[in-house]
Amino acid sequence: MLILMTFSHGPMTQPLHPTQLIDRFGRTVDYLRISITDRCDFRCVYCMAEDMTFLPRAQILTLEEIYTLARAFTELGVKKIRITGGEPLVRKGALELLQNIGRINGLKELVLTTNGSQLDTMATALKAAGVKRINISLDTLDADKFKAITRTGDLHQVIRGIQTAKSVGFARLKINAVILKNRNHQEVCKLVQFAVDNGIDISFIEEMPLGVVNQHNRSDAYYSSDLIKADLGQYFTLTASPEKTGGPANYFAVAGTQTRVGFISPHSENFCSTCNRVRLTVEGRLLLCLGNEHSVDLKQVLRTHPGDMTILKQAIVDAMLIKPEKHEFNIHEQPVILRYMNMTGG
Repeated sequence: MLILMTFSHGPMTQPLHPTQLIDRFGRTVDYLRISITDRCDFRCVYCMAEDMTFLPRAQILTLEEIYTLARAFTELGVKKIRITGGEPLVRKGALELLQNIGRINGLKELVLTTNGSQLDTMATALKAAGVKRINISLDTLDADKFKAITRTGDLHQVIRGIQTAKSVGFARLKINAVILKNRNHQEVCKLVQFAVDNGIDISFIEEMPLGVVNQHNRSDAYYSSDLIKADLGQYFTLTASPEKTGGPANYFAVAGTQTRVGFISPHSENFCSTCNRVRLTVEGRLLLCLGNEHSVDLKQVLRTHPGDMTILKQAIVDAMLIKPEKHEFNIHEQPVILRYMNMTGG
């Protein structure tokens, strides 16, 4: 359900707090994920349909609007902003946008999620723009399997991008791998070894049921974090780590290495009670929960009241009133959430 709220008056309005965002369950929101495009040069099978129809330009936020929203959220206490897509680096002007957001007073960390296809040529500029950490989607080290999962991607191009990013010296690099049974679950040890060999981190993600997919049955393909841990335990010693990066992953140190293995487990280990995140879609919807449709149209606020930061920030503060307590993912049923991950922001 798309929830539209009136912010100028009425019972849904609460007093503007100038320094932080707190939802009705007492959770402080200090992490914003911004999708700057729904477009991508890959067509990953769990992320989008093969014949996706992308949004027309008039329906998406301009770069200036995205910057304005990033500034508003930062003034309301957001400390970490992650830029996502689609593939964010395919959007024209993405680098300049990152430079501008990176200079916002009060922002502690600007990070990026990418498929890695553009890193070989853009890593140095991204570091100069103020990007601290990069997450790179990489589900397999088998070139043919990589092509099958991404439909269009080149594994060697992504590996070159990872190597270039390593040489640039980001604070941290991390691989994100969505694990599907009988598609890539046999590779979890190889993926961890790749991370260890390169001195980077890795997170394994249980597939999230967003959008209708036709290339696999999500229930049959489900491979839990516990199964992955058991597989890894045959080759690596994992020790629970207290470290957090502001996201939902639970981390384990790999003994004798600098690598951490994270697990993002929306099904087997619900992390909603500590949720500190909201998402901004490229069309300007503020999604209050990945697994629900509770949202507010901030593009409408921006375009109805151009330049009015007070009204914009009040709209953001009031949106915290509809942030739900938890998601309701069920991999055994057709998804209630019909938007694809590229529409949501990875």
